[in-house]
Amino acid sequence: MSEILEAAMVICFGLSWPISIRKAYLARTTRGKSLAFLILITVGYVCGISAKLLAGNITYVFFFYVLNLCMLLTELVLYARNLRLDRQRAEEPAA
Repeated sequence: MSEILEAAMVICFGLSWPISIRKAYLARTTRGKSLAFLILITVGYVCGISAKLLAGNITYVFFFYVLNLCMLLTELVLYARNLRLDRQRAEEPAA
């Protein structure tokens, strides 16, 4: 039962990442995003994955941890892209 609840938590949490990725891609800005938050969540997933590996507890839930980490890494790449775009806009002369 605990594994099912853990899976439900990871899946529910993971459903928000595609929405966030799409929003970041379309927004083309870092405004409203927190790099510290993204990094802390990424570290949390790395710790969760490491705990599963160290305990030898590789079940289907592990897949969702890895999937969520991949989506977070995508979000971090978009953050870097959007930061670059923000800096380019800041350097443009006012029209």
